[in-house]
Amino acid sequence: MGSYSLLGTVIAVLDVIAIISILLGSARIGHKVLWIVVVLVFPLVGMIVYYLVGRSPRDV
Repeated sequence: MGSYSLLGTVIAVLDVIAIISILLGSARIGHKVLWIVVVLVFPLVGMIVYYLVGRSPRDV
């Protein structure tokens, strides 16, 4: 297993954690769907942006 496949696996696991966090959050369903699409289309950047600006203070 090369370093790229390990990095890809780590990013995939973190994306799954981000999607679970999105689903368990208090946002409306439309916002949840939008964030899930962003995380799936832009795996690394979408996850980082979600954790920096997408989470509600109530979800922390």
